[in-house]
Amino acid sequence: MLNISGIFKNKTPNFKRLAEFGFVELDGSFTYFKKLDGTEFDITVRVSKDGEIHVRVTDSETSDEYVLVHLPDASGSFVTGVILACEDILQKIADSCFDTDVFKSPQTRRVLEYAKGKYKIFPEFLWEKFDDNAIFRRKDTKKWVAVLLTVSRRKLGLDSDEIAEVVDLRGEPQEIERIIDNSLYFGGYHMNKKHWYTICLDETVPDEDLFERIDKSFELAK
Repeated sequence: MLNISGIFKNKTPNFKRLAEFGFVELDGSFTYFKKLDGTEFDITVRVSKDGEIHVRVTDSETSDEYVLVHLPDASGSFVTGVILACEDILQKIADSCFDTDVFKSPQTRRVLEYAKGKYKIFPEFLWEKFDDNAIFRRKDTKKWVAVLLTVSRRKLGLDSDEIAEVVDLRGEPQEIERIIDNSLYFGGYHMNKKHWYTICLDETVPDEDLFERIDKSFELAK
């Protein structure tokens, strides 16, 4: 069965890039048509304005729909080959035309915009098994500037299992030692606590202070 939900997990369409890829806007949605290489089938991918994705596979000669690609119990080398050809195209569309939309916190989104606007750096999702974690790195040194994580507050030492979005930032050891209070600032989660510290992106630290600390982390990543 086509793994549409997995390929487009945490993804939102970028309609400008859809058009650049070859999608055509029609009846309020964007549609892409292509013949599947090495098969007798065509694939049509439709992306609605609200981000819903519909995939239709049809026989190139008869235009009959090949529904086996959507059935969970479909098996055999032939249908598997068609599914793999479809998923190859869908993955290219996901990588080229969709933005990753993992983080929900308003403050996290402002961090993303700040990094994009000031430094032209974007989150990189390095871990397939932990696709709700990302890093920012400098373009010149390739050193990490910040790490965005989704963790339980209890893992930070707080008395709650609520999931929080946090950022790890670089700091000078003496500064880190001075500010850690396990309320606003925490020891670097999953990082060297001598050189990194953690902030919950829940408005407890004002944007002005947060952005200054991102600037400092950027400098330390030289």
